[in-house]
Amino acid sequence: MAYEVLARKWRPHKFEDVVGQAHITQTLVNAIRNERLAHAYLFSGPRGVGKTSVARILAKAINCLEGIAGDPCNRCVSCLEITSGASVDVQEIDGASNRGIDEIRELRENIRYMPSSSQYRVYIIDEVHMLTLPAFNALLKTLEEPPAHVKFIFATTEAHKVPATILSRCQRFDFKRIARGPIIQHLERITAQEGISVTRSALSHIARKAEGSMRDAESLLDQVIAYTGPSVEDRYVDDILGIVDRALVFDGCRAVIEGDEGRCFEIVDQVYNAGHDIKEFYRAITEAFRNLLVSLVTSDPNLIADLAPTEIEETRALAEKAGPEKLHAILSFLIRREEDLRYTGLPRVILETTLIRLCRIGDLLSVTELLDKLEGMEKRLLEGPMGANPLPPVEKAPPKSGDYTRPPVGTEKMSAIPRAASWGEFMAFLGSKNKAMANVLKDWGFVQLTGETLDIARGEQSFSSAYFDDPEKLKGFTAYCREFFGQDLTIKISTKGPTQNEGKMPAKASSCKPTYDTQADFPLPVQEVLQIFQGRVEPLPAQDGADRPMRDPSKREVEK
Repeated sequence: MAYEVLARKWRPHKFEDVVGQAHITQTLVNAIRNERLAHAYLFSGPRGVGKTSVARILAKAINCLEGIAGDPCNRCVSCLEITSGASVDVQEIDGASNRGIDEIRELRENIRYMPSSSQYRVYIIDEVHMLTLPAFNALLKTLEEPPAHVKFIFATTEAHKVPATILSRCQRFDFKRIARGPIIQHLERITAQEGISVTRSALSHIARKAEGSMRDAESLLDQVIAYTGPSVEDRYVDDILGIVDRALVFDGCRAVIEGDEGRCFEIVDQVYNAGHDIKEFYRAITEAFRNLLVSLVTSDPNLIADLAPTEIEETRALAEKAGPEKLHAILSFLIRREEDLRYTGLPRVILETTLIRLCRIGDLLSVTELLDKLEGMEKRLLEGPMGANPLPPVEKAPPKSGDYTRPPVGTEKMSAIPRAASWGEFMAFLGSKNKAMANVLKDWGFVQLTGETLDIARGEQSFSSAYFDDPEKLKGFTAYCREFFGQDLTIKISTKGPTQNEGKMPAKASSCKPTYDTQADFPLPVQEVLQIFQGRVEPLPAQDGADRPMRDPSKREVEK
C-alpha cells in the first residue's frame, strides 16, 4: 500500500477536528442546525489553516444521510464519496487552471441539473482569486440568484484580489493563523498515534517554523521522521529545518548590546561556516531583539516567542541592561536594513556591517536629542548648584526684527491679538521658554494673524525647515502661543520660496581653496549650524613664522 503523508492522513473530517478555527466551525454548525444556510461562502486566510478542509466538511454536513445536523457521520455513501473525491454532486475546481470564461460558462450550464443522490450540488472553487475578470463577470448573475439546490464555496489566500461585486454576494469567513500551542498539541496527538518518540522542544521548533500553518507543521514533522526514524532528537530537528542555534543568537544580541564588535565578527563567521542561511540568522536575531523589548514591556510569557522559563529570565536581565530606548532603536534599524539584505548578493557583508553599526548605535544622537541636551545644560548653568544663590539673569539685547524673519512676509505688527505685541516680542518670550525652538524659528517668517489662525512661513534651511513636522514640537509651540497671546491659536504653516543664492558657490571660489570674507559667504550647511547654535567662526591663530615680517637683509648686523 502506498504511503500517505501525515498532512493527508490526519486531515480533519469533522468540524470538531478542525484546530484553531472555532469561530468559523461553530457558526457553520449553528447555520446548518437552524436551516440558515447561505448560497455562497468565501473562506479566506493563510495557507494550510483549514479552508478547503472546512469546505469539504460543510459539503458532507449538508448532504449527510445518517448523521445529525451539523455533524457528518463519515460512514454513509455521500460522506465516503466526498471524502474520496468521487462524488458527482460535490466538485472541487482549481481556480488557477480553470480561470477562463469558457469554464465558468460550462459551470453555469451544469448547475441547472438536479443532484444525482444528494440534497445539494456543491461547487468548491479553490484559489478563486485566480479567475479572470470576464470569468468573474460571467459568474455574477448565477452567484446572486443560484438554484435552490446549488451551494458555492470559494477559498482564497488573497481575498483583496476578489472583486467587490463577488464579495458582496458571499458570506465571508476569515481563517486565522493557528497559534503554536494548539499546533504542538495536535502534533503530540499525531506522534502518539504513530508511535513516534519526540520531545516537546522539537515539536515547538517545528511549530515555530510552520508560522501558523497546520499543513506545514505536519509536512515538516513528516520530513523529520523520514530522516531520524521513530526516535527524533532535537539536534536533528535543528539541522533538518535549518534553525540557527538559539545560544548563538542570544550571544549575538549580548555582543551588540555590550558593543563587542570583535565578537560580532566571530559570530557571523560561525554562522557562515556552519552553513546556516545568513538571512535566516538575521531573522532570528531580529525576533530575539523583539523578545528583549517585549520582556521589558510586559510580564506575560505567552507574548515571548517560544522560550523556556530559564531563557525568559536571561532575556529579561539582558533587556534591562540595554534599556527600552536602545532596544527600540536597534529594532528600528534592523527593520530598515532588512530589505537591503533581501536583495543583496553579499549577505555576509551586509550582516557584518549591520551588527557593527548596532554596536555603535548608543553613540548616535538625533538633532532633537542634541538640542534638548543643550537646553537642559543651559538651564542647569543658569540655576546654579542646589542650595546656592541662583546666577543673576543675563541681560539680553532687545530683539532685532531682522533676526526673526528673513524678511517678514507680511506686516510685523499684530494688532488683532488681545495684547499688542510684535513678532520680535513673541520671539523674545519664546527664547526665555525654549531657546532651542526659538533658535530654529529664527529662520522662519511671520505672515499674518487673522482671528484664531497664526500663519508662519517655513524656513529655507533644510536643517530647521522640518522642525515642526514633529507633532510634539508643534504641540509645544501651540502651548507657548496660547500662553503669550492669551487665546488658543491654530498654527498654519506656509512654504517659502528658495532664495536666489541658495545652492550657489561663493563668489570667491576661483582658487582651489575657497576663501570667505563674511559669515554670509560660508556654505549653506555651515550657516545653518551657526544660526541654530548661535555660533561664530574665529580665525585660526597665526603659526610660528607664518605672518612674521621678513627682515631686510641689507639691515642685518655684521657678526663680530
